[in-house]
Amino acid sequence: MTAPTILWLRRDLRLSDHPALSAAVDAGGPVIPVLIRDSVLKGQGAAPRWRLGLSIAAHRQVLEGKGSRLVLRSGEALGVLREMIEETGARAVYWTRLYDPESVARDTEVKAALKEDGIEAKSFGGHVLFEPWTVETQQGGPYKVYSPYWRAVKDREVEAPLPAPEKIPAPASWPESEALEDWQLGADMRRGAAVMAEHATVGEKAAQARLGGFTGQKIDAYKDKRDMVAEDGTSGLSENLTYGEITPHQCWHAGQRAREEQSGRGPETFLKELAWREFAYHLLHHFPKLATDNWRDEWDAFPWKEDQRIAEIKAWKQARTGIPLVDAALREMYVTGRMHNRARMIVASYLTKHLMVHWRVGLQWFEDCLTDWDPASNAMGWQWVAGCGPDAAPYFRIFNPETQAEKFDPDERYRRRWIAEGQRKPTETALSYFEAIPETWGMSPDDPYPKAPVVGLKAGREAALGAYERLKG
Repeated sequence: MTAPTILWLRRDLRLSDHPALSAAVDAGGPVIPVLIRDSVLKGQGAAPRWRLGLSIAAHRQVLEGKGSRLVLRSGEALGVLREMIEETGARAVYWTRLYDPESVARDTEVKAALKEDGIEAKSFGGHVLFEPWTVETQQGGPYKVYSPYWRAVKDREVEAPLPAPEKIPAPASWPESEALEDWQLGADMRRGAAVMAEHATVGEKAAQARLGGFTGQKIDAYKDKRDMVAEDGTSGLSENLTYGEITPHQCWHAGQRAREEQSGRGPETFLKELAWREFAYHLLHHFPKLATDNWRDEWDAFPWKEDQRIAEIKAWKQARTGIPLVDAALREMYVTGRMHNRARMIVASYLTKHLMVHWRVGLQWFEDCLTDWDPASNAMGWQWVAGCGPDAAPYFRIFNPETQAEKFDPDERYRRRWIAEGQRKPTETALSYFEAIPETWGMSPDDPYPKAPVVGLKAGREAALGAYERLKG
C-alpha cells in the first residue's frame, strides 16, 4: 500500500477548495488529518482561540461523516509530526501556507527538518488569492500603496475553487487523539463564551450559506450600505475566512459572478475589499515587523501612551469613554466577537489620536477580543488609522465620532442597540454586554452613562495635532 500522508491542518478547516487535502487524496494512500496545539495556537487571544475550538469541533464532525477523523495532539509542531510519522509510517506531510512571522518561522523549520529526515514536506496555497511574492511593481519589489496594488491584481486570473474530495482514504488503524474538551480553548472567555456563541456562524456549510445569501441578496447594495453601522449590509465572511471555513477564491469567484449578473457597483466594491485583505498579507510577508513596530521609523519619537493603568485606556477597554459611537462599537465586539468595519476605524482613531494611546495597545486588545482576528488585517488596519503605517490615513485626518454618527448612524439605532445606560427599555443586545464582560469590572446597566467624555473631541484633536506638528519639526 502507498504510505499515508499527514494533512497538517491549521487555518484551513474545510473540505472544498483545499489544495493540500486534494493533493493528499491524489497521492493514493491513507490521509491522516492532524491539528496541533503548539505555542503558536496557544499564543492566540482568548476570543479567537475559543472560536477556533468551535471550528475544530465542526470540522471534526464533517471529517467523520466522510469516514475520516481529526487527530488532535499537543506539543511543538516538529516533534509531534515526527512522532506521528514514526507511528503511522507516513512519508509525506502537507499543509496550507500561513504568512504571519510566527507561523513562517515554525513552518520553515518544520519543512527543512522533515526534508532532512527524508520526508516529503510540502506547503500549498489557499489562504490568500495571490502569493505575496508573485505580485511585484514594474521596478521589482513589493507594493506599498493599495491603489496600484489593486490595479495590478484586479484582472489577474484566480484559480477556480477545487471541489471537495468524494472520499478521504482512511488508515487501517488511527493514531490516538487527545480530546478537544481537554484543550479548554475557551477557558479564558469565562462567562463571555455563552453570550458570544449566539452570534457565531461556524463551519464550512454555514460559511457557504452566508456567502450565497450575501451574493444573492445583499451584494448589489454593498457599496451604499456597507458603512451604515446599524444595517446588515456587509458579508460577515471575515469570521469564516479567518479559520479557513471558506476561501478567498470562493468569495472572489462568487463576487465576479455577481458583477456579471448585476448592474450595481456593489460586487466590484466587494472584490476590492478582498484585495485589501490580500494587500495586508502582501505587506506582512514583505515587512514582518508590521505587527510590532511603526512602519515609518519617525513615529518612534511620537509621544504615545502605553501604560495600561491610565484612566483613558481603562475607559476605552470598558466601553465607557463617554463617546456613544465608540462605546457602542466596543460593546458590539464584546457581545458578538466582531465589530462593524466603519466602527473599527472610528474606535481606533479615538484611541490613537484623541487619547494618543499607542496603536499596539489597541491591536493587542482586538487580538484578544475579536473572533475574526486576522494577523495581517489587524496590523495594517491599526497602523493605517494611526497614521504611521503603509498607505496610511494622514495623521491630521482625525475621525470625529459625532459627525461619523450623524452620517452612518443617523437614527441612533446602532447606539441604542448596544448602550443600555439611560434607556428606559434597553435592547437585549445592550443588556448582553453586562453578561459578557468580566464581573470584576463591576458594571451594571443601571449605572449612569458618563456625563462627559474621558477626553473631549476638540481637546483631544488639538493635543494630537500639536504633538504631530512637534514630531514633524
